[in-house]
Amino acid sequence: MAKTSNVFARVEPDIKEQAEVVLNQLGIPMSNAVSMFLRQVVLQRGIPFEIKLPDRVPVSYGALTKEQLDAELMKGVADIEAERTYSADEVEKEMMRDYGI
Repeated sequence: MAKTSNVFARVEPDIKEQAEVVLNQLGIPMSNAVSMFLRQVVLQRGIPFEIKLPDRVPVSYGALTKEQLDAELMKGVADIEAERTYSADEVEKEMMRDYGI
């Protein structure tokens, strides 16, 4: 058997739990998944997936002028009027379905 070394990582509990659900469905132990990731880092000589900033950056309301804030609020009002909104229950159900929770 190959010699092994321990790796300790801090992750958010909900991310760990969601990853465990997926990995369990795939039949892959967490330690094997981490090992696979690290092997890909070595083979790719970098992170084995694209890392980039999102196309749309969340609005930082504290940095907006009054006019910009008013414009953002009006977008929200327009979404409500056009019924482009979701209840918290709908969002939760969608997330649970998407993540198999």
